Amino acid sequence: MGTSADNPLDYNVFCVVQAGRLEYEAIIFARSFRAANPGFRGRLLMAEPSGARWSQPTQISGPVRELLLAEGVEFIPFENQHFGESYPQGNKIEAMAAMPGAPFIFFDTDTVFTGPLASVAFDFHRPSASMRREGTWPAPPLYGPGYTGIWKALYDRFGLDFESSLDLSQFDEHWERYLYFNAGWFFGADAQAFGERFLHYAHAIRWDTPDELACQSLDPWLDQIALPLVIHSFGGGRPGPDLAGLDGDVSCHYRALPLLYAREGDAAVEMVEQVCAPNPVKKILKAYEPAKKLIYQGKGRALRAMFDRSALPRREQALRNAIRREGLWLR
Repeated sequence: MGTSADNPLDYNVFCVVQAGRLEYEAIIFARSFRAANPGFRGRLLMAEPSGARWSQPTQISGPVRELLLAEGVEFIPFENQHFGESYPQGNKIEAMAAMPGAPFIFFDTDTVFTGPLASVAFDFHRPSASMRREGTWPAPPLYGPGYTGIWKALYDRFGLDFESSLDLSQFDEHWERYLYFNAGWFFGADAQAFGERFLHYAHAIRWDTPDELACQSLDPWLDQIALPLVIHSFGGGRPGPDLAGLDGDVSCHYRALPLLYAREGDAAVEMVEQVCAPNPVKKILKAYEPAKKLIYQGKGRALRAMFDRSALPRREQALRNAIRREGLWLR
């Protein structure tokens, strides 16, 4: 089915899939998507990278491909020209060049769906992205520049209006004052146009870095540095209440199965276990150690019982460390 900006029900959903962890996560992604979105009218696309920038094979295995095809997944191949193994987060940027030039929603592959996307009021002409993030970038040096100097240098570099991007309810030099997203989901009106600008900005930041960023690490943050600039350039911004279902009752970016069991809601855990239960799925996923131990051997439920989800550590790294101490950090 084609898509058009005039029919917001006909958009494409896509993620990136390749050999290894992502192909197993893609099973949960696709099966939960179909379970939660039986009336979805768009296309469910999975972009598959390839090319000389990878030292290991990237094509997913035959059994996983067959299972995903049975869920109505369409595979979109693309060749990495710029990033690849040295920066795999760049896949989401480069994949967009292979996507149809139509409204889209990108999700990281480590996402489980628990409700219909039709319940979310997307305005594809006002792009946005996930606010489920921490103040991971930048890390201003002691003697400057600060947050304002660093972010303003980027807006100036691409001819964007910096002041209109600020959340003035936040204090000056507090990281939340500045437009910053997690790249676990984002959407826009035209994947081709969005992807072209995303690549342009990310490439320039990486290989023509403004002086104000000289002390800053770009890895693994490059996609999250460029994304707010792209969204702002297309007239978008922070998600409003109409998008609350994302990172809420509709989708859950769990990041890793141990984190899913330790901190996410019951609906997300139950959906994962439901879609992984059929024997043909179990036969494939048992080859993936985290799924084997956490889902099928019940260690995920045991891990879940160890944590009070109303009193979790504020920072994800602290939670990861607590899971490691239990010997259950599996990814």
